[in-house]
Amino acid sequence: MPLLLSGRGFRQELERAGALALFAPLEGGAETRLMRRLRAAGYRAQLTSARGLGDPEAFLFQLHGVRPPHLGHQSVGRGAAVGEAYRVMPQLGALLEGNQPMLLWLLEGQVLSSAELASLVALTRREPRLRVVVEMGGARSLRWQPLSELI
Repeated sequence: MPLLLSGRGFRQELERAGALALFAPLEGGAETRLMRRLRAAGYRAQLTSARGLGDPEAFLFQLHGVRPPHLGHQSVGRGAAVGEAYRVMPQLGALLEGNQPMLLWLLEGQVLSSAELASLVALTRREPRLRVVVEMGGARSLRWQPLSELI
């Protein structure tokens, strides 16, 4: 278990690849230890779910519009039939300040399409401070691989 104590190998692989696919035991615990080790190494971390991510670049870096779910009997007189769009701040807005490396940890990554995974890899290549870890499901033991190899 020395791997979980230091997390050095995981951090080196993350810095080399930019984006990692993580397969963790379903009991949990290992991934939070790794995130704690990365925070101790100077990363500013954001933990979020991959469900409802949509366009990763717009959701993470740009001011974007979100429509509320349609709940049935609503007035179509204002906001059209699809409802009003609300402007939402970028998910990584607070992390973009400063020069510290950023970590985006995505839960439930198995719902993402291969195009969305490819756009996450492209984002890490365009923004050198950004590192992405995507939890892709369960495994008997903790393992990871570069996200570009998984696509």
